Amino acid sequence: MFIPKIVMLLGFSIGAGWAAADHIHSYMLGLSIASLAVGACYFIAFFSSRFPELSLFLLLCGAMAKLTITVVGIALSISHELITSPIVFSLSYLFYTIVVSYLWFSYKDARTIVPKLGATSAA
Repeated sequence: MFIPKIVMLLGFSIGAGWAAADHIHSYMLGLSIASLAVGACYFIAFFSSRFPELSLFLLLCGAMAKLTITVVGIALSISHELITSPIVFSLSYLFYTIVVSYLWFSYKDARTIVPKLGATSAA
């Protein structure tokens, strides 16, 4: 059931891009900043699967990286006057934060090997 969700997300994305055509810079900035911030947070936070004793620290570092990327991206966009509509930017950022988080977690779930119940290892 993964494909219909992807098609639905793609349809919403195209529809929102079409609706925000007058403020495409704001829309694309919301998309790019959200994707970069969530991606950085994902890579830092889930690096803890290799080092479980650092998981809380790496989760905090991931959240700080997401916050830093968001603040710096918005500050640069405002200073260069690229955000033409704050509401379009905000809605785009919110939508793509949720979408990219869903896609990363779906990817992680697809890559995770789930052990079968009742399986024992021979010693």
